[in-house]
This record gives sequence, C-alpha cells and structure tokens, in this order.
Amino acid sequence: MSSRRKRRESFGALRKLPSGRYQASYIGPDGERHNAPQTFDGVTDARGWLAVQQARVLDGTWSKFDTARAEQSGQGRGLTFLAFATAWVDTRTNRHGDHLRPRTAAEYRRLIAGPLRPFADARLTSITPEQVRSWYSALIAAGTKTQAARAYELLKAILSTAAADGRIKTNPCQIRGAASASTGKKTEPPTPSELQAIVTGITPRFRAAVILAAWTGVRYGELTELRRRDIDVLEDEGDQAIVVNVSRGVTHVTGQGFIVGATKSEAGVRAIVLPPHVNEIVTSHLREFVGRSADSLLFPSADGSGHLAQSAFYKHWNPARIAAGRQDMPWHALRHYGATRAALAGATLKELQSRLGHSTVSAAMRYQHTAGRDEELARRMSELA
Repeated sequence: MSSRRKRRESFGALRKLPSGRYQASYIGPDGERHNAPQTFDGVTDARGWLAVQQARVLDGTWSKFDTARAEQSGQGRGLTFLAFATAWVDTRTNRHGDHLRPRTAAEYRRLIAGPLRPFADARLTSITPEQVRSWYSALIAAGTKTQAARAYELLKAILSTAAADGRIKTNPCQIRGAASASTGKKTEPPTPSELQAIVTGITPRFRAAVILAAWTGVRYGELTELRRRDIDVLEDEGDQAIVVNVSRGVTHVTGQGFIVGATKSEAGVRAIVLPPHVNEIVTSHLREFVGRSADSLLFPSADGSGHLAQSAFYKHWNPARIAAGRQDMPWHALRHYGATRAALAGATLKELQSRLGHSTVSAAMRYQHTAGRDEELARRMSELA
C-alpha cells in the first residue's frame, strides 16, 4: 500500500506512513478532521482507536474540548520545555488579566536560561519526577537554596499549565516544601543606635532616604520614585505632620532601563504619616536637595537626570553600614525596622499591613521583630500604675 494512500474504513480513515506506522483520523460532529494524538504500530491498534471515537460520537459523550486537549497532548510529545516556557512567560496573565510586569518577566527568563537550563531541550512529556528531584538536589548541594526554591516554583507553575493544557498527564514537580525553602538567614533590623550611626555616616543627601525607609517601611523602588508632589507637609496651629503618599514604584530591567509602574500590589498604594521627631530631616532635604517642580524626584541619580540605580546608591550605603558595625545588613532591613517600631508602638496587624502595603496579614507578620515587646509593655504598665 502506498505511504500516501488512505485506507477506507467504515468510520474514519487510516494512512500508512513512510516509517511503517499508521495514522488514524476521522471527521467529527463539528465537521472538522481530528487526528489521533499518536501513531500506531499496526492496523488493529489504529482501528481500535477509531472504534472508541465512533462510540463516543454515537453515545453523545464526544467533546470537541476533550478532543482538542488530547491532540495538544500528542503535540506536546515533541514540544521542548524551552519552547513552552518561553511562550508561557510571553502569554502569562494574573487574576486581573494583566501580563507579567517587565521585571518579573525578566526574572523568569533569567531563571529559565540559568537554573532551569538543564530542561531546555527536554520534551515536556519526558520530564520525570526523578529528574526534577535530581536537578533540585544538585542546586541545593551547590549552596543556592533560595534560588533553587524560586526556580522550582517557576518550573512547577509552568508544568502545571502544561498539565492543564493536556500536554502532559501529571505535573512531575512533587517535592513537598521545595518552593518555600530558604537559607534560614534572618534579616535583623538595626538597633536605634545603629540607625543613628548610619544616618550620621551616610552622604548628607541620602539621610532622608534612610529616615523614610526606616520610619515608613517603603520599598527601594517606591522610595526612588517619590517626587515632591508625593510629600504633603501639613501645618495646624503650630503642629506639623508629614504624609508620604505612595502610589508608584520604579524597577530597572536589563536591556530596558528604568520602568515606572504600579506598586507591587493594590495594597501598596497608601498614605503613611511620619513620626514627628524625624520631620525636620525630611523638610531640610526638600529645601536643600529637591528641585522646585512637583515632578522633581526626591532622590535622583547623581547628575539629576533620572532614577537612582541601586548599584550607584550602594557606594554610599555600604560605608555607612560598615561605620555602624552592620556590614551584614541589607537595605531591606530598614523596612523591617519600620515594621518593628510600629509594632512596639502598639500597631495592630491590620495597621501594620496597611502601613507596609502588604496584601495579607501573614506577610506583615514576617516583618515584626518584637523581641523587646515585653520590656516595652512592662514600662507602659508602670506608667499606668
């Protein structure tokens, strides 16, 4: 029989391929031709598949959706992880229907090209739980525990979509707790004396940056997108209040530069009142270092032309933290400081959540470092007595 000739059947059609295997297809109730998701060794197996499809059509259980899923599953047999993952990043949307933010998409592509590279040329259907465990174990052994967790979480999400699309039967990512693994290192906020040493030691034009980060808990991207119009200085019968309005953030994406966008989540849009004892540092900064335009950045780059890169700011931050004896402390620790001081002042979890711009209470709880809470409560009890 010719390799191009179709064999007539009572239902559907068979064709012998040059490889010697058989391809089966049929016209469905939708009027379209549907191919079997795989080829068959012999005519008997191919006819068996056609018989099953005919039975589904006759008893009314045939579904165009299920058939499409099966066909996609067959296509997945030759689809590589890299091809599917690349398309996944390009088309991924959140629950609001928005595409990934540029920084997030760039980070996913970095993980795909980096720690997930061993899967690049693997067919989706060939990735097994054993391979995933071996890969994950190697990353952990290399000492990249946090990155391993991030890469595993991304791999699991991508393959979950592949499973939902019918391209693979089950998700091979089955390691319990792998996505939440961490190095166990805790971020320790500065003590009040350490914070004062940093404020004193840092370049004068960045003293207000330290104060705002420490007492409002703003993220670096939120801080460096703050403009004059975002700071409200309110006067009432001699009393002064400063409100920091956070509604945007800036991120730097390799190859794209600085991108201004929304805050990390909807909860990130907030108004934060500064503790009065630091007002003078902020108002002095507005007078001495910020342009008169409402759009003037509070902390621009050295030449004043744009946003302040973290690498440029690090040259000022690192000497200041070393002078305070806290060379281990990341900038993000100041956000922890703000949460801790607010908690010690009596803020509820809901208030902390609002002040820090967290979407969940559990996220706000992670930023509390209230080891001295009992001492503070005891002092207040004495005051009441």
